[in-house]
Order: sequence, then structure tokens, then C-alpha cells
Amino acid sequence: MYRGCIFDLDGTLLDTVASIAHCANEALSCFGWHRNPVENYKRYAGDGQIEMLRRSLYDAGDRQGQDLEKVLKEYEQLFEKGCLYQVTPYPGILELLEELKKRKIKIGVLSNKEHHNAIYMIETIFGKDYFDMVLGQKPSHEKKPSPQGVRLMLKEFGILPEECLYIGDTNTDMKTGKGAALYTIGVTWGFREEEELRRENADAVISRPLDILNFL
Repeated sequence: MYRGCIFDLDGTLLDTVASIAHCANEALSCFGWHRNPVENYKRYAGDGQIEMLRRSLYDAGDRQGQDLEKVLKEYEQLFEKGCLYQVTPYPGILELLEELKKRKIKIGVLSNKEHHNAIYMIETIFGKDYFDMVLGQKPSHEKKPSPQGVRLMLKEFGILPEECLYIGDTNTDMKTGKGAALYTIGVTWGFREEEELRRENADAVISRPLDILNFL
């Protein structure tokens, strides 16, 4: 019996690609690099903001990442103000979460976003204390795909790995869930394709948020 669900944030709960692209492209432009198409950021994102910017700089022409540090600093300042730019929950997410709460299922968010940004976005969109735990990137644990964040959540929830589902949209998420020995569900409404999720041995792949209820 499952007693918990841990969700990725970007591309799983919230459609954030426009906000990531907007802030990153503004930062690139500040240093003379061209802007990348918004859709490209679906493959740049997933492994934290440094890797996202490294990938976007590469495609913008900075093959050696010579401006990475400067672009990162500018991006962080821009993202403080623009992190909610055109951000919305995916269709069906609110209905799913409400049903999970009715069933007394613990719900958590694990993100490679900086912790304060993840908290701000989740609390602004869903409300304070809506989730049982929100954990972004901070020194207490290694970023995904390390399973450390998942283990911290399981300890907080007081449940075992076999009692929790992990839900995400990228290969990094599948590695994270598998590394923590959770049943891992890949979602196709996010940033990556079904092929990538199956290649990382997702236990299941779904196309609608409410499909998660079938596993409970």
C-alpha cells in the first residue's frame, strides 16, 4: 500500500519552461550571446541551473563556457523576479493533489531548483504548507539523481521506500527514483519524451496526472 508520493517540480507539477527560457535568454543577451528557442530549454533543464546554463551557452556559441559564471550571476538575479513568468500547474494536477490529500497520502516535492526558489514557487502557486515537504537544492543533500533527497523525505514522512511513488518527467528523475528503490512513474506531459523515460527503466509511463490514482 502506498502512503506517499514524491513529485519533481519542473515539467511534472508546473509548466515552467517559459520562465526558465525567459530568464536564461535575458542573461545570455546581457553578454552578447543569442537567445535560444523556448523549446530547447526542455532539454537544457533537469539537472540544476548551472547545467541548464552551460547547455544553453553551448548552443548560443560559448562552447567553452567562458561566460558561465557571469551568466549564472545575472540569471540568478533575473530569476528572483521572473521565476513565475507564465508558470501554471499542468491540467489535472490540482485535481490529483486534492484527491491524494483526501486519501491521506503524504505529498512532497523534490527539485534541483535552488531551495528558496522552489519554496517560493510552490507556496505562491499552491499555498503555504500545502505539501507535506518541499525540498530544493541545498547543502544538506546532493542534487538529483542522487537519492539523498528522497531518503530525507521518506524519513520526514515516516514511510518506507516500498510505500512511496516517485513521479517525474526526465531521465534524471527516473534515476533518482530507481536509486532510492521507489516505484518510479514517468510522465509524458513534461519536458522529455516517452522514449527517454522508458530507456531509464521507468516502472510505468503515464499521460494524464489522474492516472496516478490507478497505482494506489
